[in-house]
Amino acid sequence: MQSKFLLLALAGAMNVAAADAPKAIEHAFTNRLANEKSPYLLQHAHNPVDWYPWGEEAFAKAKRENKPIFLSVGYSTCHWCHVMEHESFENPEIAKLMNENFVSIKVDREERPDVDRVYMAFVQATTGGGGWPMNVWLTPDLKPFVGGTYFPPEDRDGLPGFKRVLTQLAEAWQKDREKIVSSAQKIVEALQHDEAAGAKSDGRLGADLTAKAYQQLAGSFDEKLGGFGPAPKFPRPVTFNFLLQGYAARPDTPEGKRALEMTLTTLRKMAAGGIHDHLGGGFHRYAVDKFWHVPHFEKMLYDQAQLARSYLDAFQITREPIFEKTARDILDYVRRDMTLSEGGFYSAEDADSLLQAGKPEHAEGAFYVWSKAEIDQLLSPEQAKIFDDLYGIEPKGNATDDPQGEFKNKNILIQRHTMVEAAKKFGLTNEKVELLLTESRQILFAARAKRPRPQRDDKIVTAWNGLMISAFAHAYQVLGDPAYREAADKAADFVKEKLYRAETNTLRRSYREGASEVEGFADDYAFLVAGLLDLYEASFDTSRIAWALQLQERQNELFWDEKAGGYFSTRGKDPNVLLRMKEDYDGAEPSPNSIAATNLLRIAALLDKSEARARAEKTLHAFDAQLERAPSAMPQMLVALDRFRSKPKQIVIAGKLSAPDTAAMLREVHRHFLPNKILVLADGGAGQKFFADQVEFMKSIRPTDGKATAYVCENFVCQLPTTDTKTLTGLLIDHARDKPAATSR
Repeated sequence: MQSKFLLLALAGAMNVAAADAPKAIEHAFTNRLANEKSPYLLQHAHNPVDWYPWGEEAFAKAKRENKPIFLSVGYSTCHWCHVMEHESFENPEIAKLMNENFVSIKVDREERPDVDRVYMAFVQATTGGGGWPMNVWLTPDLKPFVGGTYFPPEDRDGLPGFKRVLTQLAEAWQKDREKIVSSAQKIVEALQHDEAAGAKSDGRLGADLTAKAYQQLAGSFDEKLGGFGPAPKFPRPVTFNFLLQGYAARPDTPEGKRALEMTLTTLRKMAAGGIHDHLGGGFHRYAVDKFWHVPHFEKMLYDQAQLARSYLDAFQITREPIFEKTARDILDYVRRDMTLSEGGFYSAEDADSLLQAGKPEHAEGAFYVWSKAEIDQLLSPEQAKIFDDLYGIEPKGNATDDPQGEFKNKNILIQRHTMVEAAKKFGLTNEKVELLLTESRQILFAARAKRPRPQRDDKIVTAWNGLMISAFAHAYQVLGDPAYREAADKAADFVKEKLYRAETNTLRRSYREGASEVEGFADDYAFLVAGLLDLYEASFDTSRIAWALQLQERQNELFWDEKAGGYFSTRGKDPNVLLRMKEDYDGAEPSPNSIAATNLLRIAALLDKSEARARAEKTLHAFDAQLERAPSAMPQMLVALDRFRSKPKQIVIAGKLSAPDTAAMLREVHRHFLPNKILVLADGGAGQKFFADQVEFMKSIRPTDGKATAYVCENFVCQLPTTDTKTLTGLLIDHARDKPAATSR
C-alpha cells in the first residue's frame, strides 16, 4: 500500500543523494529466504541482500556482531513492496551497504501479524502514519529506534533516499550507540504504557455510542459517489455490517432508512467501478481516486469474503439482481482461482504482472487493462460499439487519475451506463444488449486468460479461511446453490485436517507445502469459530458447533485477559515479541475481539450459556474507552454491542432436513435479513439431541401433526408454533425489530 512516505530521523535533515541503482542480475544471488515457504519471502530469495527470516539465527548474529537490525515487513501482493525491492533490494551497491552494517530480516505480515503489529504501532506513533512496505531499524534486542514505509533509492520529491538513510543510520550507530539504545528503551516503555492504558475500562458503555458512530459515518459519506471520506477509497465491509444492523432494527426510522441508503449507494458504485473486476469477478484492494475507478490491483481473500456477505445482505433486503450478480461473481472467482483442490482458500493475487511472457518487464494492473484497439480487434463491430460505450473505453485510455502515467492509452473497465440506457441509445432491446455484453465479456475473459497471470499467494491463512467459510455458508442460505455449501464444507474439513492439532486443541496460522510452525493467533480462532457457527446454520451438522465450542474454549485459555477482559492477539509466550497487544480497530479485517464478542453471544443464545454471555460483556467493556473516543473506528464491535443489548432471538424449525415442507420453512427464514438470529434445526434425531442435552427447552420441540413447524422465540420464550409459511413471515418481520433486553445496567 502506498501511504505517505514517512521517516523518523535521529538527527537533522538528510542531504546526501544516493547513486543511481543498477539492476540486479537475476538469480546471481541466493540467500536464506530460499528455504522459506512464504511466497513473499521467496520473492526476495535471490536479492543480493543477506536476508534472514525472523528467528534466533538473525537475533544471535546481531548480538554477536553488535549490529542494528533492519526489519522489512510486507506481503506478496503489495505493489510498493515490489517497487522498493526492484529499486533497492536488487541493487548490489545498496545490498552491500546493508550487509556490512545491518542484520537484515524479512517478515511476511500475513504469516507473522504479531511482529507486524508491534512495529507498526511504533511507526504510527512516531510518524503519524503507516503502511507497507514497513521498514524499521532495531537494536540487537529488537527495540525500534527509526521507522518508515517506502523509501526511494535516492533523494526524490523531497523524500530521503534509502542509501542515504542507511549510511546515516550506520554512522549514528557507531557514534551514538548508547544514546540510540537508551532512546529505544524509552520508546518501548512508552508503547507498553499506551497499550496498558488502552486496556482500562470505566465500567460503562454509553447508550449514545451507536448514534454517535452513525453521525460520524453519515458526516463523511460521499452522497454522489458512495463511500466514506475522500480518495483513496477502501471497501470497509464492517461499516456496512453496522449500518445494515441499524437498519434491520429500526427500518422505518429516518436513521434506519439513511443507513440503508448509504450502504446500497456505496455497494452499487463499487460494483460499477474499476475496483470491481468486470470480467473475472472479485474486487481489488482499493481505489486511488474518488470514483472507485483506478485501483491498486491486488485481490485479497479477506476482501472477497466480507464483500460477498455485504452483497448477499443487500440482496436479501432489496432482491435487486445487481447485488445477487455481484455476490455470485465474487464467490465464483474464489472457487475458480483461489481454491486449492483439497478445499482451502488461497490468500491473494498480486497487483503486478508481466507485460509479456518470458520478458522481465512488468507493470501494475497489466493483466487487467485494455487498449481500445485490443477490444475492437477481439469483438465484432456491434459488440465493440456496445461494450466501449457501457464500459467507458476511450482511444487514449480512460484513467484520469494516473499520476505515474502507468495507464497511458489503457482502459480500466468501469460501467458508465446501464444496459437499459445502452439499449435506448442504440435502439436495441434490453435482451439484445445483455446478450452482446455477455458474449463480449466471455471473449475478453478468454483473451485475458492468455496473458501472464499475476502471481498468486497460495498460502492458506486460517483466519481468512474462516471469513470465507462464513461467506460461502451465507451464500448457500441466501441463494440456495449447493456448490456454495460444498465449498464451505470442504474448506472447514481442510482446516481441521491440515491446520488443527486435535491432541492439543490448537490451530496453526497458515499452510503452504505443509502447516506452518507458527501457532494460530486470536483472529484465527475467532474467525474460524464464526465460520463454523455460520456453517452449522447452512448444513445443520452439529459437529461444526461442537468443534466451534472446543476452539472457543481454547481461545479463552490462550488469549483471554483475566484482569481487564478481552482477548490479546498473541499468547504472550514469545520473548521476541515486545508487546502483547489487543486489537480494537475494525479495518480491512474486523478485530478478533469484535468477532469473539459476537461468537460468545451466539453461543450463549444457542446453548443458554450464561458464562459465554458474561465473557462477551467483559469483552465489550474492555474497549469502553476506545468506543467512547471513536465509535466509528469499531463498527463491528458496535454490531456485537447491539446484539448484547437485544434479547437473544432463536428460530427453531422442527422437521426432517430432507422433507420438502422443512426446506420451504428454511427458505422463508433465509429470505429475510435477520442479522441477530440464531437458527436451529430440531430433526428429532442426533442433531436435536445435541441441543436437548444442553438446553431443556429443546426437548419439547417437535413437528405439529407430522408437519414441519416453526418456533420463533426470544430468550427461549416462543410465539405459538406454526406450520404455515405465511404466518412464519409475519413472525419473522416482527422478530427483526429492535427490542432491547434488560441488562445489569
